[in-house]
Amino acid sequence: MTVRRHSKLPRPLKTSALTVTALAAVASSAVGCGALPGSSGGSDETVTVMTWAPDKTEATDMPGMPAMARAYARWVNENGGLNGRKLRVLTCNDHNDSVGAANCARRAVKENVSAVVGSYSQYGQAFLSPLEAAGIPYIGGYGLTEEEFVSPMSFPVNGGVVALLAGNGRQLARDCSRVSLVRPDTLAGDLLPGLLNSGLAQGHRKPATDILAAEDSGDYTRQAEQALSAAGADRSVATALGREGAAEQAREGCVTAALGDRTDSFFDSFRRTQEDHQKVRISSVLGSVDQTSVDRTGGASGPYEGAYVTSWYPAADDPRWEPMRKVIREEAFGDHRIDPANAGVQTTWIAYTVFRQVVESLGDGEVTARTVARALDDGVRAETGGLTPTLSWRFEDTVAASEFPRLVNANVTYQVVRDGRLVAARKSAVDVSRTLEEAS
Repeated sequence: MTVRRHSKLPRPLKTSALTVTALAAVASSAVGCGALPGSSGGSDETVTVMTWAPDKTEATDMPGMPAMARAYARWVNENGGLNGRKLRVLTCNDHNDSVGAANCARRAVKENVSAVVGSYSQYGQAFLSPLEAAGIPYIGGYGLTEEEFVSPMSFPVNGGVVALLAGNGRQLARDCSRVSLVRPDTLAGDLLPGLLNSGLAQGHRKPATDILAAEDSGDYTRQAEQALSAAGADRSVATALGREGAAEQAREGCVTAALGDRTDSFFDSFRRTQEDHQKVRISSVLGSVDQTSVDRTGGASGPYEGAYVTSWYPAADDPRWEPMRKVIREEAFGDHRIDPANAGVQTTWIAYTVFRQVVESLGDGEVTARTVARALDDGVRAETGGLTPTLSWRFEDTVAASEFPRLVNANVTYQVVRDGRLVAARKSAVDVSRTLEEAS
């Protein structure tokens, strides 16, 4: 039995190995002032919500999510509010630990928020238990943990890591007969291979070779060697044929990595190691690789050029993101925490887009946690400008995957890094509902 040194990822699922959880003192601030928290009805009231995410930790940080929430609040309040109501956004740092997550949730309860919107945390049980007890809906979490797809108070806007890994398997199955998966050596990471393999199986491919890596390592040379070997990239062939041999593509060999913020470190080690091997295609998922990662590591001359990436949403250059970009330009120009290509920022935008439509559906009635949750349960249909399918959380709208009863959006998009930019690899999204249903 492997001894786990530590884990920054969420606890393991209580369900089968084909389910998935994550791959990645309270500091808070408020936007707006005036009325009491929550809302008691009427257009002159204030609606209070909270957005949380980790910042300045040793694991995955998402400072752009609370920053995007504050920018959204400024924009909404300058343009008539939420159906005439002022939006007040509280923010919280969960510090990437269960105590911090629970503290954020308890503060949300104390402040009597109408919802927690567009947030990121790896500790679903810690924050959802207090929210459930208080009846506070959790709208548009990042999708890292089992609880986000099980809790009756959770209203996810994407398919989470669940859909990404299944979709990545589907994407790789088109071109790869041999796949290596490099993932965290944690209890949560133990669940990732099964989901990737379910996607590969739909393309009649063999399971990936499972390669474990420490979350906090600074060098992944050993894992890179293992991944290349398992993908069929032969060092002896490359050595015998010299530089031309090393540049030759190993037949249908692929390496995918899902290490969160450490993915850059892995591919840095991988690029150095691959110089002595045949070349293979590389791949990852949103949250481990995005446009910021590509830019930071050299763009078109960096290790990600040609890489496949599975995402939830359209590519960052898609015109459907223009309304979000307009808000960022007007309300957060120069705030480098808000990257419009970041999945956390994008998820926050979508979550607040949903919340705005929920409030509008209530008309002049009360906007409280109870009324917001009831409206969501009763079938409010939220449009996101084509960034996702129309979202609704009635029972009949959920994916028929027993282990993920709150999942309503199983769409993923296939992207590729071309000339240093993440662009669409195909025009339409791919629905991985069937893959998830068969995995349940």
